[in-house]
Amino acid sequence: MASLNEKVSELRVRLKQGRDLSSASFEPIYYLVFEPRQILDVKRQLPAWRAALTNEGWEVHVFSIAEAIADIFQSAKLRKLWLKQDEKAPLAWEKTNRAFANYLEKNKPLQARLEAELASLAQRPNAVLLVTDIEALHPYMRIGVLENEVFGKFKTPSIIFYPGTRAGKTRLRFLGFYPEDGNYRSVHIG
Repeated sequence: MASLNEKVSELRVRLKQGRDLSSASFEPIYYLVFEPRQILDVKRQLPAWRAALTNEGWEVHVFSIAEAIADIFQSAKLRKLWLKQDEKAPLAWEKTNRAFANYLEKNKPLQARLEAELASLAQRPNAVLLVTDIEALHPYMRIGVLENEVFGKFKTPSIIFYPGTRAGKTRLRFLGFYPEDGNYRSVHIG
C-alpha cells in the first residue's frame, strides 16, 4: 500500500500531465483516496503538500467543506428554529441531521459556494483547488452528489481529499462504511 507522500507524489505528476482522453470526463478532478484512520495525518501534512505545489508553480487555493458547512449553518435563516428545536429535544440527533441534510439538499448552499470558488479560479491558468475536510459531509450527503451537481464547472484542477476505501478501479466507499459508489467522474489516486 502506498504511503500518503507517495500518493501525493503521483498526484503531482498527474497534475502536470493533465487529464487524458481515456478518463471518464475531461474535467480535472482528482480524488486522493486515503484510509479514514489517516484523516489527522492528512491534516498535519497538508501544509507541506501545499508548499510543494506552490514551489512547482501552482497557485494553491483551499476549499474546506467543514468550514463552508459550519458557516452555512451558522448564517442560515432557520438557525433560530433549529436551536429552539434542539432545546426541546437535545438528543434527537437523527431529526437534527435530517433537517440539516434537507437544508443542504433543498437550498444547495454548499454547491453555490463551490461553484463560486471554481468560477473565481477559472481564468487563472496555474490555479489548483484543494477540497478538504469532506468528512464533514457525513451524515448529510456524499461528495459524489456534490461533484455531480457541479459537474461541467470544474475548469481548475481540483483535488478532493477523500477519506474512504477503493473498491476496484472506479468505485469508492466514503469513510469506509458507506455503500460502494461508482458514480464519480474523476481520477482516483490511492
